[in-house]
Formats: sequence, C-alpha cells, structure tokens
Amino acid sequence: MAETSTAPTDQRFPPQIPYIIGNEACERFSFYGMRNILTVFFIDYLLRTQVPETGLREAQAKGLFHLFMAGVYFFPLIGGYLADRFFGKFHTIFVLSLVYCGGHACLALFEDNATGFYTGLTLIAIGSGGIKPCVSAMVGDQFTHSNRHLVKKVYAIFYWTINFGSFFASLFVPLLMTKFGPAVAFGVPGILMFLATVIFWAGRKHYVMVPPTGPNPHSFLKVVFSAFKGDAPKGAHWLDKAKAAHPPEAVEGVKAVFRVAGLMLPFVPFFWMLFDQKASTWVVQARAMDPHVGSVVFQPSQMQFINPALVMVLIPFLTVIIYPAFQRLGWELTPLRRMPMGLVFGAVSFVIAGFFQVVMEGGTTLNIAWQLLPYIVLTLGEILMSTTGLEFAYTQAPREMKGTVQSVWLVTNTLANVAVAIAAALNVFTGAAQFFFYAALASAAAVGMALVARKYVVRDYYQTDAQAPMDGRNPSVEPKPA
Repeated sequence: MAETSTAPTDQRFPPQIPYIIGNEACERFSFYGMRNILTVFFIDYLLRTQVPETGLREAQAKGLFHLFMAGVYFFPLIGGYLADRFFGKFHTIFVLSLVYCGGHACLALFEDNATGFYTGLTLIAIGSGGIKPCVSAMVGDQFTHSNRHLVKKVYAIFYWTINFGSFFASLFVPLLMTKFGPAVAFGVPGILMFLATVIFWAGRKHYVMVPPTGPNPHSFLKVVFSAFKGDAPKGAHWLDKAKAAHPPEAVEGVKAVFRVAGLMLPFVPFFWMLFDQKASTWVVQARAMDPHVGSVVFQPSQMQFINPALVMVLIPFLTVIIYPAFQRLGWELTPLRRMPMGLVFGAVSFVIAGFFQVVMEGGTTLNIAWQLLPYIVLTLGEILMSTTGLEFAYTQAPREMKGTVQSVWLVTNTLANVAVAIAAALNVFTGAAQFFFYAALASAAAVGMALVARKYVVRDYYQTDAQAPMDGRNPSVEPKPA
C-alpha cells in the first residue's frame, strides 16, 4: 500500500482569522490608550493634591501603575481556567469583554474620583487579563494538521496587530488628554473596546469552538497531588507516580506545564521588569527632557509610540531576512536561543537609559529624541522574547493544558510588576541607579535561561482536525532538539 503523505498542504489562513485579528487591534488600542497615560494621569491629576512632593508622587504613581499591571497579568490564571474547564474560550472572551467595557466607562466617568477610578482599573484588569490567554490560544485553535505550518506566521501577524493598535493609541491618546482632559482621553479607548467586542461577536458562526473539558478528574492539581501520594520505580519522573490514578496523557500534560514553567518562571519576569517600565520610569525620565523635536512638541507618555512603530517594521525584517539568514549560516535562531537574547537586549537598553540619566543628573538637559536609541534596543529584545514566547507557550502544551500554559507565560508579567511595584513603594533605587540595577538583574537572568534552555526538550502539539485538537496520545507529537 502506498504511504500517505502527511506534509501540510493548505496555504490559506482560516477565514475566521480576520475577526480575531480585528478584535485584537481594537482591544489593544483601548488597552494601551488608557495604560500609556496612567503614569502622567496619576502624577498630574489624581495624586497631585494628595502627595505634594514631586519625587514621592512619581514613585507612588509608578507603584500604582505596576500594581495595576500585576492585576492585568494575574487574571489570565482565572480566565484560562474558566475557559478550559467550563465555558470555552468564546464565551469567556465575550463576557469578560463586557466587564472590560464597564471598566473603561468608570475611568471616563470618575476621572476625578479615586474610588470610582480604581474600580474601573480593577474591572479592566479582570476583563483584559481574563481574555488574554483565551484570545491568543483561540488563534491557534483555528489551525489543523494540514495548515499547522502557518501558526508561526499567524502569531507574527497577531503580534504585529497588537502593535498596530498600540501605535495609534500611544500617538493620539496622550494628545487627547492634553487638549480635552482625562475624561475624553479615557473615553475614546472605551469606544474602541466596545467596537472590539462587536467585531468578535460578529465572527461567532465561523470560529472553531474547542469545547471545554468540564470538571476534570485528571486536572493539573489532582495529578500533582496524586504524584505526592503515589509510588514510582526508582529513576522514574516524580510525576509518573500519578499514573496509578490518572491516564498517561494527563500526566504528560502536567509534565508539559512544568517543563514550560521551569523555563519561564525563573527568568522571563526579569525581562518584563524592564519592558513595562517604559510606561512608568521612562515616562518620568521623558518629563525631565526637552520635548521639542523640530517644530513638534512631544508629550512624555507619547514617546511610547516608538515601540509599536518599530515592532511593525522589525518583525517582518527579522522574520523574512534575519532568521532565514542565520538558518542558512547553520545556526538557527530557535525560540530557546531568541528568548535569552531578548533579555540581553533589554539589559542593554536600560544601560543606555541609565547613562542618559547620569548625564541629566549632571545638569545637562537632553532632548527627548534621545529616547529613540534605548527604545530601538528594547524593542529588539521584545520581539526576541515576547513574540517567541507567545508562540512557544501555545505549541508546548497539549489540548487540555493550552490555556493553563498560556497563563503561565502571562503570569510572568504579574511577578515582574509586583516586584517593580514593591521596589517603587520602598523607593530604594532612584535616579540612574535604578536603571543599572534592573539591567544587572536581566543580564543574570539571560545567562541562567541560556543554561536551562540547553537541556530543554521541545515538544510541539497541534490539532489533528478542526474539532479534535491533539493531546499527548497523538503519535504525531514529535520531540525536537533545542
């Protein structure tokens, strides 16, 4: 009998992808539009009468900002769990999007009321965080074995779209706050979030709906608890002790979570410690710079538009030119090589910004255009770390654990922002010292991640067809070298 070819043949994206991409573009405009003006809003509006001293007000603003961001990246744990186990990704995304819209409404209506404003931030953290693992995993759910080769490309487009929305939000929303005040500046992102919800709802008849697993007797925690109680042959993996009470594929799924978590949790947070400070520490630095670039006057929070603009240019450049060039040279930039490199670039960007701070503390006023240089370096780090990690987290998990592993990836940001919020509250490192401190942490993390990655065994999981995603039992899940 002739052997059947299993090579991928479908070269077209599924027709439902534009709905998810359109939703993501509008949702990211809404999120980054409100997020990018938060630090300036805290300093110039909400905290102005409560904390008269500028330095303390800036430190408190940074702490509040990073506490909010910690919440945004904590709620993926809950959103991913609810989607995977009970409601499915579609219904979880839709309901939490409505919560998200309510949060935006609170920001616009209560811009001069601390209780109302913080309520709005809480709702946005729940809505935005809750849908994060679901949307990114739902993109991958639309692909099958026949078009699995397009997953890498669609995640590049997905991340490009995130930055498309972020670019316009970063460029225009700070101007809205300057010209029309916080109510309008927070209201416009709310309108975009409502539009994102409508777009997502419009595609409801086209999506591949991977059903939730329901209450699972072989869940992550139950497998772990069984492993602690069971016995296994000498030399076996400690989770194999759970095989007496759980099927092998459930145990393999938990092993996948631990494999990814062991690589990401100890090291990736050190990148986010740096990256998310472009909306806090770098904004505070920009406030001390000369904002005039030719005839244009830039708002400090507006400089964040550089990051998404660079991402939209650099992703195609790296994907089409740089990565293939390294592959032709015989040294492929695999995900496990890109992510430690991303940490190195992040550290270098903070060294550059720290040098600028030293110069300004010496009495020289730098032009705000100098921030372009650290933004370029940090953005290269982001692409190497974040686009890679998003794809890697999806492909390294079997069906039952995709939402959970996506949440592990996103919760690295929670750990990072909690650490920065604590550091801001303690106000231990100020001025140039804080830049060099975070650069040193990221450098050490890069070395540690590179060493751990050398021993990591890559296992990719894709769907076998539209209705039946792969699980650990599928023989076409093949380990690959790092």
